[in-house]
Amino acid sequence: MPANSSSTKHGKRYQDASILVDREKHYSPEEAVGLTKQTAVANFDESVELHINTNADPRHAEQQIRTVASLPNGTGKTIRVLAFVQGESVSIAREAGVDFIGDEDTIERIEKDGWTEFDVAIATTDMMGKIGRLGRTLGRKGLMPNPRTGTVVQSQDLPRAIQEAKGGRIEIRMDRTGNLHIVVGKASFSDEALLTNIAAALDAISKAKPVSVKGQFFNQIYLTTTMGPSIKLDSIQALGLKVV
Repeated sequence: MPANSSSTKHGKRYQDASILVDREKHYSPEEAVGLTKQTAVANFDESVELHINTNADPRHAEQQIRTVASLPNGTGKTIRVLAFVQGESVSIAREAGVDFIGDEDTIERIEKDGWTEFDVAIATTDMMGKIGRLGRTLGRKGLMPNPRTGTVVQSQDLPRAIQEAKGGRIEIRMDRTGNLHIVVGKASFSDEALLTNIAAALDAISKAKPVSVKGQFFNQIYLTTTMGPSIKLDSIQALGLKVV
């Protein structure tokens, strides 16, 4: 489950960083965050990622997880938002700071050319009939607006949805092996900011636990950076973090 498993060949920087990590130890969240930043050795500001192995069986639709979390300190990434809107909603979206307007030309560009140079797509309810045919293109990349994730809204709710998307609102989806992968910040974030974001992500996932999953839900939780080794978290301590 952990990213960057030992079976993969890595460079000297990674090998040097790996020496600092005890693979058998379950680290407290505070220890893990400090160690994660210490092992971020790339020459760019690496993302900090949470990788979670769950006891859910994604082969059963009722056990799949798709939810959202609001990270209090953002992800450190500039989020490009597209809004599928028409009429008066176009002005509302522009005033709210949207990056792209999803008009008829944009819909055709996505459908014919596969254009997806945006990170979040929001749609007003009156546009869903027009963009339904984009499901094949946007669905594969997790970009299709969906009421369950708060990306299909009424016109008056566009400013809130756009600002949340540009802030720390992230979508969490389970992969085919029952794992979750979430970016919770950057290595340059303070320890407190990362811990708060981790707490928010875990809280959202805990609340989204399928009722059909019995017993222990979180099998293993790891923290890592884009290029760094995986650090195993003490699940009980991690789930006890408070969102502030």
